[in-house]
Amino acid sequence: MTPTPVLLLDVVGLTPRALTDMPRLRQVADAGFSAPLGTVLPAVTCSAQSTFLTGLPPAEHGAVGNGWYFRDLGEVHLWRQHNRLVGGEKVWETARRHVPGYRAVNVCWWYAMGMSTDVTVTPRPIYHADGRKSPDCYVRPPALHDELVAELGEFPLFTYWGPTASIESTRWIVGATRGLMPGADLTMAYVPHLDYDLQRHGPRSRQARRAAADLDAALAPLLDDARDQGVTVVALSEYGITEVSRPVDVNRVLRREGLLEVHTQAGMEYLDPWTSRAFAVADHQVAHVYVRDADDVERVAALLREVPGVEQVLDGPGKRAAGLDHERAGELVLVAEPDAWFTYYYWLDDARAPDFARGVEIHRKPGYDPAELFFDPADRTAKARAGLQLVRKKLGLRYAMDVVPLDPRWVRGSHGRLPDATGGADDAPLLLCSDPALARERVEATEVRDLVLAAGGLPPVGGGSTVSLAAGRTPTPSVTARAPS
Repeated sequence: MTPTPVLLLDVVGLTPRALTDMPRLRQVADAGFSAPLGTVLPAVTCSAQSTFLTGLPPAEHGAVGNGWYFRDLGEVHLWRQHNRLVGGEKVWETARRHVPGYRAVNVCWWYAMGMSTDVTVTPRPIYHADGRKSPDCYVRPPALHDELVAELGEFPLFTYWGPTASIESTRWIVGATRGLMPGADLTMAYVPHLDYDLQRHGPRSRQARRAAADLDAALAPLLDDARDQGVTVVALSEYGITEVSRPVDVNRVLRREGLLEVHTQAGMEYLDPWTSRAFAVADHQVAHVYVRDADDVERVAALLREVPGVEQVLDGPGKRAAGLDHERAGELVLVAEPDAWFTYYYWLDDARAPDFARGVEIHRKPGYDPAELFFDPADRTAKARAGLQLVRKKLGLRYAMDVVPLDPRWVRGSHGRLPDATGGADDAPLLLCSDPALARERVEATEVRDLVLAAGGLPPVGGGSTVSLAAGRTPTPSVTARAPS
């Protein structure tokens, strides 16, 4: 008796609309089934992935967004990487209670650092002492790093996010996954390509259709491998990206009311969370609003209810109803109207913006910035200056990639809200599975964990007897990554 191997494929942005241009991925559903996937609030990467893997809502696993205000540090941090930030038992840890030696591989799912998977691959730049940043990835076991780089080249960090984000990063991830899947019981892979042009141009654009077709072609060799190796495929998305046209500058509202404070250095303004009475951590269509004094909460809530583009202001009871009542969450949580999204901007004059605002700086900005996907369309020199900075980088000189616009109007797609009738089913997240025996009409995010266990032939959480499958298992072969087809 051995578990059935499973490929858990996070095709971010996968929706019925996108699937129409993905014939190879549709074959997975044709062989098995497809179902609407209920997501979580906020419908963003870190929250949804953590729910998929633990079966818990954000109120219990603690990943209340892609970032939050770390009250013990007095700082806002997005895109932290350590797995200890996520509470709850992960699906492969549950599997190991039934199958000692159950082997799990993670290629680019989030919170990978310190993860208890057998193999971990995640983006991790080299931060040089002189301030330069070079593309690379963190790999465990360490010896596997050089094998992957020798076979696939260095991890293409600058096509994974930013103005030059493209299919190249997904091809690298697919190549790594193909080499790591043999011998694994659970292989998890995250492919980001739909995130780019659907946010840049919207899900109904011709660019979005082309992105879906390109991604399908890139996935085809991996899906063929899964079929040939008898691997059950579970493909899903954390969210669906919908059309937007209205950026909402919630921090500027709070600043004009005297609630948000900044401090100034070298003529640039920086958010001062220590002294602010209220500020927001913007995360796509959801924003956590941190209010220092309890007496101010109702005042801030009343103010924000009147802001155009804000649909909901969740207080304590609202957060509990949404499964978001955790100490890391803001005292208030905002949900945008369907065609709106939240910026992180807090300065009132672009001349006072910090220098990181014009660059790709996901760890320094106190909120998510989709404008990082663009070379500033209003600056005709942006691409040329970017090319010059790359020359400086290759010469070993320090450089600043200051080409990101401060005008948010270029963004055409966003996510974070729960899907509803307003957005339509075509742009809601989807789950596909190659095993028809697991078919169901709908899958909730909290049910994905048990679905993955079932796909592997294992009992659900807390169920069944412990069965040792370690004896007689075939030794895991040495890992060889495959170059993208």
